[in-house]
Amino acid sequence: MSREYPKAPIAGVGAVILAIDKRRVVLIRRGQEPLKGAWSLPGGAVELGETLQEAIVREVLEETGLMVKPIRILKAFDRIHRDSEGQVRYHYVLVDFLCHAFEGTLLAGSDAAEVCWADVEDLARFALAPLTADIIRQGIEDMERA
Repeated sequence: MSREYPKAPIAGVGAVILAIDKRRVVLIRRGQEPLKGAWSLPGGAVELGETLQEAIVREVLEETGLMVKPIRILKAFDRIHRDSEGQVRYHYVLVDFLCHAFEGTLLAGSDAAEVCWADVEDLARFALAPLTADIIRQGIEDMERA
């Protein structure tokens, strides 16, 4: 199924990966549409026969070089982009996970043009979508309570 102008929503996953000190989060600069060039959380589409947990582990490894363990779901939501005529150009049903990185070296791969450990106090410079910044803050709060 085409991702652009799909016949049905596409399931996707995203990862909030925090440093041990909870002061940095992994961000990627998207190398593909939608939102090519924008900073975001690592993640992508779920493949047929793949669980959400398997998808997030695979996507993070492909985009960042990090091996992660999903800890818990932070948020599930729709991301719908319409063209100038109001037609649905992209429609994703996304599930964002709080994840723990346990192995690997941070390195941009596959769909990521860049990858970095971003200081959570300096997220404004990455022009994240407001919902993305909220999900990162939720992940920090969850880690502090644990």
